[in-house]
Amino acid sequence: MSNINSIGEHSMFYARDHKTAYLFDPWAFLGPRRRKLLDTSWPGLFREHILNELPVGKLASFYTDGFGRPTKELYAALGALILQQMHDLTDEETVNQFSFNLQWHYALDIAGESDEAKYLSPKTLWTLRRRVAETGLDRDLFTVATETLATVFEVDASKQRIDSVHIRSNMKRLGRICIFSQSIHNFLVNLKRNHRSVFDAIETELVERYLTKKALGCFSMVKPSESATTLETLSEDLLSLVQRFRDNRQIRAMNTFGVLLRVLTDQCQVTGEDGVSPQATLKKPGEIPSSSLQNPSDPDAGYSSHKGQGYQVQVMETYCDCEGGKTREEALNLITHVEVQSADKSDVHALIPALESTHSRGLGPEEVLADSLYGSDENHEKSKEMGVDLVAPTMGSSKTDSFSLVDFAQDEKGNIIACPRGHAPVKRRQSKKNLSIGFDSLHCNDCPLQSQCPVRSGKKRHYLRFTFRALRVAGRRAQELTDEFKEKYRWRAGVEATFSEMATITGIKKLRVRGIRAVGFCARLKAVGVNILRAARVKRVREALKPAPRGTLSGTGSIIYAVKEQFLGRWRRLRDIFVINGELERCSFKIAA
Repeated sequence: MSNINSIGEHSMFYARDHKTAYLFDPWAFLGPRRRKLLDTSWPGLFREHILNELPVGKLASFYTDGFGRPTKELYAALGALILQQMHDLTDEETVNQFSFNLQWHYALDIAGESDEAKYLSPKTLWTLRRRVAETGLDRDLFTVATETLATVFEVDASKQRIDSVHIRSNMKRLGRICIFSQSIHNFLVNLKRNHRSVFDAIETELVERYLTKKALGCFSMVKPSESATTLETLSEDLLSLVQRFRDNRQIRAMNTFGVLLRVLTDQCQVTGEDGVSPQATLKKPGEIPSSSLQNPSDPDAGYSSHKGQGYQVQVMETYCDCEGGKTREEALNLITHVEVQSADKSDVHALIPALESTHSRGLGPEEVLADSLYGSDENHEKSKEMGVDLVAPTMGSSKTDSFSLVDFAQDEKGNIIACPRGHAPVKRRQSKKNLSIGFDSLHCNDCPLQSQCPVRSGKKRHYLRFTFRALRVAGRRAQELTDEFKEKYRWRAGVEATFSEMATITGIKKLRVRGIRAVGFCARLKAVGVNILRAARVKRVREALKPAPRGTLSGTGSIIYAVKEQFLGRWRRLRDIFVINGELERCSFKIAA
């Protein structure tokens, strides 16, 4: 079994050329109707456009050239990784689909019936998935598939939208007590395994408190009235372990010790550390940073006060606003960017990397819709430098009981030309960052709206002082009130449908893996799967809208023609595969047309 599925370091690189046509069509047995179903759905699309573009050459360094048994056919194996994430399958389900599912065979161009062709062992799947994740090849898979579909379907990438979705890895749900106890438990287990002599010197009471299943389980059943006392005990044990081993170079290099140190730093305030008896005082929940370790079972995950523990996936996609003459069904909404972050990261830092990534691949937008978290002044200015119009609401709101810069009339260049009562300024002065607009004091002294106006009296005039940033923000607030902005921004909500589709079809909200590298692998390949399924739907719509070819029969004539063509087609297939004595023989029968 292992020989059939060899994919180790001493295997020989093996990848077929799927562009070369077969001498005899191996899929002729399907018949025209089933063949059409495959060609017009995702298997046909994958086989025709995606399969042979997969970057299998980047795996060549893992294999020996001309030595050992051939690997599993690498185009099919890489394709299986995409299909697994697309359909949200376990490893066992993936092996079964690879072995018996005709749609998978057609999509991956597996025509043979041997175990070497149609069997994929779980070990092969694990090994290849690990290598793809470790080398970052999942990014290349996403890039290749996205660029291919964009070219084939002539995707208009000028208009895109971006948002993030919260997901969870296969992490355990832990409270604050469990974070302490689980971190200590993991460290002691690792210490016992790798440094037994050091472990044996630890007090028996401490070991029994955290290493026995019964004792560890007691931490999850602590009464609320006893939680404060329990946390104090845990913090003392945590501090004692850190103090004992912090000068041991070998133990400090252990990942689990790093987790201990991080929990202590994030959750406790250590006093008297340089003295004889340091003490750990628990921080209040509001003092704990959002980037703190929230789950020892997945240290890469973060914590969002709004959505909880886990990760967030930044997703940018194209959209059709039906202005180019195409209907929404004819246009392919293509996911062009996927990036995974811990849940504590802010969306404000995700926009510019997304624009840089898509521009470098020739899929950069000219206009991006985003929610207010992406719409900082810095992002607006950087987007403008990149030639991108960022359409996003401004954070916060202006005061309703007083005037703001929005209430001062501005021209097309953003210069203030009048106060709320229509009086024009008489002087304008500016520095590198600030502006000062002077108004005639005669108008301002007699104004009944003085209490609501931000204009303040000076020596000679009344002045309105503000920064360029405040002026830009005010201009955007005014723009948000226009019908043009509302018409553009209404298309942003469509990205929520994408998240629903990813969650329903690919199961992205709850993954079977842990760690940001594995989570990123799954998220990117699931996005590829969504793109493929969307492209297949668009392909069917476009095929249905194509005009019928000239000379097409209708009514009874079309039925007779179809029956005749079906009979002749079957006869030709039978003639081509008819073999006598190992040599191909052509039958001499002729059928009159």
